[in-house]
Amino acid sequence: MTLAWYGHLKFGSGSKLVSNWGLFGVILLSWLIAFFEYCAQVPANRIGFQGTGGPFSLMQLKVIQEVITLVIFVIFATIFFKNETLKSNHLIAFIFLILAVYFVFKK
Repeated sequence: MTLAWYGHLKFGSGSKLVSNWGLFGVILLSWLIAFFEYCAQVPANRIGFQGTGGPFSLMQLKVIQEVITLVIFVIFATIFFKNETLKSNHLIAFIFLILAVYFVFKK
């Protein structure tokens, strides 16, 4: 989803093809990319959810998904957008994410 949502910001500035598509074309490309993630995410949620025999509650699944998404986003942003840097407030936010995971899994 990160590539689908933010990739056009990087690739649109350097690519004549993507920059000429306009908003509608970029939306279609983004949804095409996102489709494959949804094809993996939906079955993963069904397998992992307690209501369908998995080990995780709905809240736990959502926190796991958000943490994974944010970690991937940080990696993506630092690799593709060289002007984006990690700052101390970002590191503090990651500490709070770790605490969120701890508390959501605490019995």
